[in-house]
Amino acid sequence: MSHLEDELALQYRAASLGSAKRQYRAIPGRRFAWDFAFPENRILIEVHGGTWVRSGHTTGTGIARDCEKHNLATINGWHTLAFTKEHIRDGRALRWTQEALTAHPPF
Repeated sequence: MSHLEDELALQYRAASLGSAKRQYRAIPGRRFAWDFAFPENRILIEVHGGTWVRSGHTTGTGIARDCEKHNLATINGWHTLAFTKEHIRDGRALRWTQEALTAHPPF
């Protein structure tokens, strides 16, 4: 887990969004894990911390793997959100999560 994930977790707790699960595996039989999940709302969240550096997620292989992960989530009825450091630091990640939770109440 990264410091950005910890920062977002603190924001979720401060906003009383404490039901977020960390490192959640939403697709049975697959090893894909999302940084956060609100299973009762079917919302998955991925934090992209290294958007401006070359890392595993920014290579061709990494991008292809992320596409597969997000597409399988959609096929299986999940809503996915992806955030960068800027989204977390300026509050957009929290606001968008709150909006998604409102738009997709628990089932």
